[in-house]
Amino acid sequence: MILNLSTFLRKVSPVLESLKRDFLFRTLEVPSGVDLSSNDYLALTKHPKLIQSIKEGLDLYGAGSGASRLVSGHRDSFELAERACSDWIGTETSLWVANGYAANLGLLSCIANAKAEIFTDRLNHASILDGVRLSGAEKTYYKHLNLNHLEELLRKSKRKEKIIVSETVFSMDGDLAPIEDLVYLKNRYEATLVLDDAHGIGVFGQKGEGRAAQILGKDKIPEVDFITYTAGKSLGLEGAWIGTSQIGKDFLINKMRTFIYSTAPMPAIAHAVPTSVALVQSMETERKNLLEKAARLRELLNGKQYPKTSSQSQIVPVLFPSEESVLNAAEGCRKNGLHVKAIRPPTVEVPRLRISIHSDTTDAALEKLISLLPEF
Repeated sequence: MILNLSTFLRKVSPVLESLKRDFLFRTLEVPSGVDLSSNDYLALTKHPKLIQSIKEGLDLYGAGSGASRLVSGHRDSFELAERACSDWIGTETSLWVANGYAANLGLLSCIANAKAEIFTDRLNHASILDGVRLSGAEKTYYKHLNLNHLEELLRKSKRKEKIIVSETVFSMDGDLAPIEDLVYLKNRYEATLVLDDAHGIGVFGQKGEGRAAQILGKDKIPEVDFITYTAGKSLGLEGAWIGTSQIGKDFLINKMRTFIYSTAPMPAIAHAVPTSVALVQSMETERKNLLEKAARLRELLNGKQYPKTSSQSQIVPVLFPSEESVLNAAEGCRKNGLHVKAIRPPTVEVPRLRISIHSDTTDAALEKLISLLPEF
């Protein structure tokens, strides 16, 4: 029997009240003040060249694609975007999709089945974990960044099909995966390796080619079977792509449901991708400054006796003892002109302010942040 609206509301109202009591209730707000929360790491969302490129794309292709790429939504702008991304990163080819969530969800639910076992870092992004669940594969968590534990699990596995999946830069803690060791384990145990480089692309590497290409080099990138990237962070756009081999791309085109059954993204956005890639490649100074600012913030936090974290990237978590305390801190920042978001369970186990450093973040903004943070 279908629940009518009043019955549904009666059922969910206690859930919402419980979230409010526990300081876990979420609302939408328009950001204002100095941005210390978004993933616009290189401050490209308002770059005039990128805006002009999107306008050109609108004139060329119109507002929407009108259908999935396999029906009538395919445009040459998607192929040009895929080529620009692959040439930059070093993968044989790539597949452009709507967003990073669709990339991870679709990829993992496509390449795995009930015969496979997926070994996933316990702190991987929700899109990865949801893709694992949808795949029907046996799900095995390994302790965060603990590759000794991962190898122990791989050694004990009886499955012929093994898949290892990890972020390269973890989105909530800002720590880094040991990519060379992951490739070693993939080869030793004849596994498939999937990396999510969403928060590494644009920030790491001499030309912003991401953590995977920075560590492995473009010549060894093909040792990673699939790498997901997003244009919605450092590239200042939206959309995502999956770097892989030609046979891998052909398989995804034919089997990945989030690709097959989704209306293609705006062609105008894809048209702007080569412009964004060229801009990102030229921003070596901005990358250097960004990571130096993040290191400076970690020093300031240590000086104020906040818990030391494992962050080594542009993402700097500030840990709090409770949900209420982190909400109060975020509100204090908001009232003083800093846009900082409180991240709470179930997204993370420990409540925190997730600070995102950008290429235009100033020393004054960091000092103001530190002055507003409470003492514990």
